[in-house]
Amino acid sequence: MVALLAAGCASSGSGQGAATTTPSTGSGTVGVIVEPDQGIGPIDALLRSPQHSLDMVMYELVDTTVEQILAADAARGVTVRVVLDDRLERRANTPAYQYLNANGVHAVWAPTAYAATHEKAVVIDAGTPAARAVVMTLNLTSRYYSDTRDFAVVDTAPADVNAIDAAFVANFEGQAPDSAPPGADLVWSPGSSAALVELIGSATSTLSVENEEMSASPVIAALEGAARRGVQVHVTMTRDSEWASHFDALNAAGVAVRTYADSDSVLYIHAKAIVVDGHQAFVGSENFSDASLDENRELGLITSAPAVVSAVASTEATDWAGATPWTG
Repeated sequence: MVALLAAGCASSGSGQGAATTTPSTGSGTVGVIVEPDQGIGPIDALLRSPQHSLDMVMYELVDTTVEQILAADAARGVTVRVVLDDRLERRANTPAYQYLNANGVHAVWAPTAYAATHEKAVVIDAGTPAARAVVMTLNLTSRYYSDTRDFAVVDTAPADVNAIDAAFVANFEGQAPDSAPPGADLVWSPGSSAALVELIGSATSTLSVENEEMSASPVIAALEGAARRGVQVHVTMTRDSEWASHFDALNAAGVAVRTYADSDSVLYIHAKAIVVDGHQAFVGSENFSDASLDENRELGLITSAPAVVSAVASTEATDWAGATPWTG
């Protein structure tokens, strides 16, 4: 099981979470970071923390502060390795790729066998007692930080950390396996559809969902099935005409869909998160599209750690309350 604690689950006057921190019962202090509520500072602090190594897979890296942190890590003797997407974001990632390689970081392009490497994950000090992984829904792209809903989960479970780093090493060396080491709680793409459908299918009372995309038929069918068997299903997304017919179908099945306008002045739902019955949560990089579930390299995790579930559930409830019911 993932050893986790929550940071950022209490409601503030702005309608967003206020950060809280408590020690875990395991080694060290870990947590779930809620964005944009807590700002990028906690993630930057994690990136500054390695003593021995830092391995990163990132779909899009456009943040000069992060680039400088990684270079500073390398300058103090940390082995820093980075895999960047080559299929869809090579142009955006090229300045970071060039800067990192010029400043002591070993940056490579992701294997092109994947449709895209959409994973966003970091492993810090792999193989040591302090090893931890960060599984994120967000890209490290600074222009999105201020108004985008995202989560980052810190995971200290050895099976998970080892599996994430083993998959990193394969990709860093140019290999693109269809599967990856399973870990204790991990959900990998290609091939994540079954795990997410099973999670949705396990709901007995409530199901809360945030995602950026909604086109994968297995997921849509699972959400519709949950609503038809009496589960209260809430879906919160950013309004996009591309998903309109799917929103209509979900509504017709009894799923309550709410959306935010696609505007810089309101919250943008980029998170990929599910809360089941208030007791289990998924957080990861997987969008609900066929490409994301079946063709990309993606990573998420499923946890029943109460503090993490509470933080994600509280945030999704606040977002749901602020969104507009979908009427087509």
